[in-house]
Amino acid sequence: MIPLSHVLLLSGILFSLAVAGIFINRKNVLLLLMCIELMLLSVNFNFIAFSQYLGDLSGQVFVFFILTVAAAESAIGLAILVVLFRERKSINVEDLDAMRG
Repeated sequence: MIPLSHVLLLSGILFSLAVAGIFINRKNVLLLLMCIELMLLSVNFNFIAFSQYLGDLSGQVFVFFILTVAAAESAIGLAILVVLFRERKSINVEDLDAMRG
């Protein structure tokens, strides 16, 4: 049995890597989306760990809702990214600051 402290430490490391990835890489939209997904997965990891530790299934049910929203967010985000790349030939955040029609 893996102790709860080890699982929480791993989840904290994943979350901090995702936050660092957002702050370090502010140019590529695709990497920003990947860092946001990593944040959501580390939070899901916490929900699963506490659900297992407390013997309650509500945390695991909540994870299914989060995964559903994350899948929809990534699908819509990637669709917007493809459209932006076709229009502007770049996925850099600095090139996306102008809202032209």
